[in-house]
Amino acid sequence: MQFLCKEYQDGNPRVRSLVTETRIHLVPSLNPDGYELAREAGSELGNWALGHWTEEGYDLFENFPDLASALWAAEERRLVPHKFPNHHIPIPEHYLADDATVAVETRAVMAWMDKNPFVLGANLQGGEKLVSYPFDTSRPVSEMPAAAPRPPDDYEDDNPELQETPDHAIFRWLAISYASAHLTMTETFRGGCHTQDMTNAMGIVQGAKWHPRAGSMNDFSYLHTNCLELSIYLGCDKFPHESELQQEWENNKESLLTFMEQVHRGIKGLVTDQQGEPIANATIVVGGINHNIKTASGGDYWRILNPGEYRVSARAEGYNPSVKTCSVFYDIGATQCNFVLSRSNWKRIREIMAMNGNRPIRRIVPGRPMTPRERMRLRMRL
Repeated sequence: MQFLCKEYQDGNPRVRSLVTETRIHLVPSLNPDGYELAREAGSELGNWALGHWTEEGYDLFENFPDLASALWAAEERRLVPHKFPNHHIPIPEHYLADDATVAVETRAVMAWMDKNPFVLGANLQGGEKLVSYPFDTSRPVSEMPAAAPRPPDDYEDDNPELQETPDHAIFRWLAISYASAHLTMTETFRGGCHTQDMTNAMGIVQGAKWHPRAGSMNDFSYLHTNCLELSIYLGCDKFPHESELQQEWENNKESLLTFMEQVHRGIKGLVTDQQGEPIANATIVVGGINHNIKTASGGDYWRILNPGEYRVSARAEGYNPSVKTCSVFYDIGATQCNFVLSRSNWKRIREIMAMNGNRPIRRIVPGRPMTPRERMRLRMRL
């Protein structure tokens, strides 16, 4: 925070561009209770578990609803997407109950995510040095659909697990953008903090292949909002000494800037009607990626994508869909891709059907006089 403010005031063009073109939200501590406990013990007397939980005993990172399992169960029953959405999956009602085992911090973060149309996020953690990306939940073998075999020289395992997100390639790019700019994160010859290197010498790993857990913040953010969120583990020592903090900042400074700049990679735009009025909650569908997003209250949207050419469509209730081709380039700077939707007759047809109890309107037979009851019904419908 100090760096952004100082460099902005000093006229740093890179920081000025980042601050003026991006809404940046910073949360210094998600678990202040646990932090105070661990801070008192310090680096030598503490351990990785000290301060991991809140005062009430919650692990905040795993306290979110498990939406991935619900999605996979719906996929197995072939309910996606016509009866079960592949995005913005609603929070289960039992999870929102007053007596649910949910931390107050978790409820606050979920409300914060619903209020702001976040696009890119990262939570900073300790105890390891790598970048982890979704899915964090491990998919049961019985729920895995058949998949085409991969070439043997692919960058993944010989027998890849099928809990990859539809945005797997994008998540890998985002993770690499941080790890590759870090001064020591890709020095995997030193091994991991507790076990062997789990990142294939790249400093990045999919959460489900490394540390499977259900109900993570990253999975929730991906399946309930438009946001692509990753976990960044900054180092083996959760509480480095004050004399080491300056070097830790230098290790991560370029990574933090580079990562935030990735929010401007992909496409963005407005979805409006023919009168120029914005359409909120319109669905943006990118061909080949089975994960949609929604427009914000002002009809605006942002979609992080790797370089390439995409067939993109915008859809909204009561409007005809619009489709166009949008190109994403290697340079930072999202491609403008706007949509204008025309009103559909289907909305009026559904209204008429609803007035009639969703039954076909009775056809009037020519030459037969109508009864008073039929005449009254016809007047009401007209």
